[in-house]
Amino acid sequence: MKHQISEVIELPAFHWRETDAVERVSDWIFSRKNEDWMSISQAQNWDVTLLGVPLSRSSISASAASEHPEAFRRMWKYFVPYHVDYNLDLTPLRVVDVGDVIQHTTDIGINHQRIEEAMMLLRKQFPQAFPITIGGDHSITAPLVKGWKRAHPGERVGILQLDTHFDLRPLTSGPSNGTVIRNLIESQTIKGSDVWNIGLHGFYNTKSLRDYAQLKGVHYVALREARIAGMAETILRAYKQMAQEVDTIYLTVDMDVLDIAYAPGVAAATVGGMRTDELFSAIYEASQYPLVKAMDIVCVDPRKDVAEMTVRAAVHTMMTFLSGFCMRKRQEIL
Repeated sequence: MKHQISEVIELPAFHWRETDAVERVSDWIFSRKNEDWMSISQAQNWDVTLLGVPLSRSSISASAASEHPEAFRRMWKYFVPYHVDYNLDLTPLRVVDVGDVIQHTTDIGINHQRIEEAMMLLRKQFPQAFPITIGGDHSITAPLVKGWKRAHPGERVGILQLDTHFDLRPLTSGPSNGTVIRNLIESQTIKGSDVWNIGLHGFYNTKSLRDYAQLKGVHYVALREARIAGMAETILRAYKQMAQEVDTIYLTVDMDVLDIAYAPGVAAATVGGMRTDELFSAIYEASQYPLVKAMDIVCVDPRKDVAEMTVRAAVHTMMTFLSGFCMRKRQEIL
């Protein structure tokens, strides 16, 4: 079913008041405040689009991840578009918040159709911009990747997944946050051998899921192994292999990859996960590779959060990615 972009994406649920000074991320990111898509897309040559997907009814564990896009936007006032570690000013990047995918109250299938359509339409409206999607639960990744494939039918897409879970559960009960990678494999959107999962640990995946991963050729690196090798080195290893096979790498970041001490606000919080510095190291490494062309950040539940720790980590994840992406853009100009 084909839609106009205004039929699947609505104005952001929250946006900051415009100011002349660009001191905070809330001042820097442009927020769409009207329905005139043509003027927005033509106003600037945008480098990055931000899209919210407030969906969490498809989560296996009870979750209010649908509230994350708004909480994510409200957190921008606590960050500045400057990375002191690298003496890096991010303000040359042109970032636009295009809004949220319109959600049906109860029908997950309709919502997934709209998400897929939204990604496809954004690729047409902003073909040069890097799309970052803010979830929502992890089920949204499947329709986002399908939308990318519809917009770029000749491309072979690989998945770089930072996650505590395989997300390879059977689809017998319908699409959910636990079925996302299996959904993409069984719909033949991607090949299992084009998936790299980094961050598995502990007692949160069944042997049957591991057996399915091996059957389909899914690459996975347990957190213990990644720590020994180093996060950046592990990402580089995955990239080198994927670059030989795929045209596009889709980066999906499930915030439950973090230890509960760093991310209490996720539906499936676990012990023994990544530290935030490890996640940011992995993200910064991945952000600089030209084949990484789209990204999502999913599974943050603001209602379960403590002192906004997880929402802050999610915004930091995006800002870390944009830092590496900014470096990438500089190198392209040179």
